[in-house]
Amino acid sequence: MIIKNGLIQKNFALIKKDIQIENGKIVTVADNIDIDGERVLDASGLLIVPAAVDVHIHLREPGFTDKETIATGTRSAAKGGVGTVMAMPNLRPVPDCHEVLNGLETIIKKTARVNVYPYASLTKGQLGLKPTDIKELWGRVKAFSDDGKGVNNREVLLTAMRLAAECGAIIASHAEADGYGDSPEAEYIAVERELELVRETGCKYHFCHMSTAKSFALIKKAKDDGLDVTCEVTPHHLFLTDEDVEDRPNYKMNPPLRSREDKEATLVALLTGVADMIATDHAPHTEAEKSLPFSDAPYGIIGLETLFPLVYTKLVKAGIASVNDMIRWVTVNPANRFRLPYSRIREGCRADIAGLDILTPHIYQQSEILSKGKNSPFIGESLYGFNKLTILNGKLIYSGENR
Repeated sequence: MIIKNGLIQKNFALIKKDIQIENGKIVTVADNIDIDGERVLDASGLLIVPAAVDVHIHLREPGFTDKETIATGTRSAAKGGVGTVMAMPNLRPVPDCHEVLNGLETIIKKTARVNVYPYASLTKGQLGLKPTDIKELWGRVKAFSDDGKGVNNREVLLTAMRLAAECGAIIASHAEADGYGDSPEAEYIAVERELELVRETGCKYHFCHMSTAKSFALIKKAKDDGLDVTCEVTPHHLFLTDEDVEDRPNYKMNPPLRSREDKEATLVALLTGVADMIATDHAPHTEAEKSLPFSDAPYGIIGLETLFPLVYTKLVKAGIASVNDMIRWVTVNPANRFRLPYSRIREGCRADIAGLDILTPHIYQQSEILSKGKNSPFIGESLYGFNKLTILNGKLIYSGENR
């Protein structure tokens, strides 16, 4: 397979190159490659980048297949140029033992279009009462999380952290303190007390969807002190504020959209390295659920298909960040933190590739969404950088037409 006329980033400039792929790897990057009999993909006007690695999504299967399935969620990921995902464990049954993971992995093997790595739950049944057998499951999963709810029992969390520290496992936290509702305090109070336990145990810790200035200040200090801590931010917390909500359910998520000051702090955290990566927290719901009054509608929005265009348009094209920054935030850093495979646009590297249309603005429309969930606040927005080409392990899995 040859990708012709694509743009790649080299020495902080975009240059036109051809890319030859064989046996799942990039074998040649050159000005012009013509080989008789090779399949040719015209990538004129496309920015060729490594496929994204999204370490925080919800695929809903098993248990909630009216919202999403592994097949539909990974089809949406392929459309978005996301080649690898980590799927949260708020499922039914909860993946907290080998038996449930066996069933989940069977579905993944049969139906997933992209690489899927499931989380195991941090506590049994995600009930927050007893840690999962972390030592038994570590090595089979990349991390443990009770995402969707915070673990508010200090002794349970401390025990889980000690178990994780003993075997080198990573815990991904949904930091939310009970009793504070949707307030900023719910987040940063939980972050503060969880960091105290990280100091005590020395475990590897990752904070999901951080959104407040005080949280970032706490995480910065923890990093400065040498703690093995990382955190992610979402596109919606980077680019929207509470002023955008107006009681519209597609703007309801957890953590909620924050103040303008917190939004600015989120961007500064990303630009300065306090926040390590961008993850979507892709959380599909049915249209019926998201049509309920704001107070009754569930939390969560989708994000796999708009990850690249939002980051490209609002950060790279806006002159705030570079293409290399984008690649680091959506591919390299998440992959390295969670020990996941990823590509570089270099000879000898895996051929996990996305091709982004950076020349043509496109209005995101509900009718084009491949996720079962249509709950995006970015519908109707004109953006650059929508993905037109996804190659995974050297195979074409999305080309704009093969929906």
